[in-house]
Amino acid sequence: MYGVGIARGLWVTFRHFLNTYVGDIRRASGEYLGSTLGDTPFELRQGLKARGVYTVEYPDEKLAMAERFRFVPFLVIENYDHPDRPGHDWCTSCGICAKVCPPQCIWIVRGEDPTTKRPIPEPEAFYIDIDICMNCGYCAEFCPFDAIKMDHDYELASYDRTSNHIFDKAKLSKEFRYWVSIAPSVAEEEAEARGGWEHPDIIKEKKKAAGGGRGAAPAPAGTPPGRANPPVTGEQAATSEAAAGVAANVEATERAKATEQEPGPEPAPAMSDEDKAKAERLAKREAALARKRAKEGGE
Repeated sequence: MYGVGIARGLWVTFRHFLNTYVGDIRRASGEYLGSTLGDTPFELRQGLKARGVYTVEYPDEKLAMAERFRFVPFLVIENYDHPDRPGHDWCTSCGICAKVCPPQCIWIVRGEDPTTKRPIPEPEAFYIDIDICMNCGYCAEFCPFDAIKMDHDYELASYDRTSNHIFDKAKLSKEFRYWVSIAPSVAEEEAEARGGWEHPDIIKEKKKAAGGGRGAAPAPAGTPPGRANPPVTGEQAATSEAAAGVAANVEATERAKATEQEPGPEPAPAMSDEDKAKAERLAKREAALARKRAKEGGE
């Protein structure tokens, strides 16, 4: 019958319209809207079993960003309360990010010593045109110092792209604790790969000072900056000291046993019948060749 398809489509639309109210009332506004704006569960709202409100009411509602979500890059700097390098750049202005950037939107000016005019491992200027940036993440992937990361801030619209959309070093620089806050698990994986939560150069210097060298095992990641370690009680300290003493005694005992049981030089393996026969054939051949040379020399 003419008009049946239109009626079915309108019914589906009307049913979804009712579900936006019925589903929310049935769940007491807790499953989709959350207790406050912006507290909406990401997986539930994006899943196939979602019922009720289908549209995210942006900007009143905002979906949570995944840790590996990438938008424009930013530069990692030391926390401003760092004891040794407050606000110091992780970037060494090596230029790898600018070389691998597909749209070529990164521009770096390497710093130099004002007295000797020799280059120093820190950028004097760093620019990224965010209108050209394609958010591919190559710069963050290829950076050997973990100094450039992909941000989660996507609200960057403005009316003046000439000045506002070309980010300089001041706009790009963000503390290391910011990266830990938006991507905690990724930051922890990187810290384990580096051997600590510090800059790779600082970790190398600490290994050299401790007599590590190239073959030294990487230090454990430990606690990220900004997170205080729990206090150690007297009982825990005594237990740790006792465990360390037992471990030292066990290690000394094993070392003494290894010294006593150190094996001497291994005896030569016995020759098999096949090897003996082969050696006899070689000896006969050498003797025959010697007789032939002697005969030729006498003639």
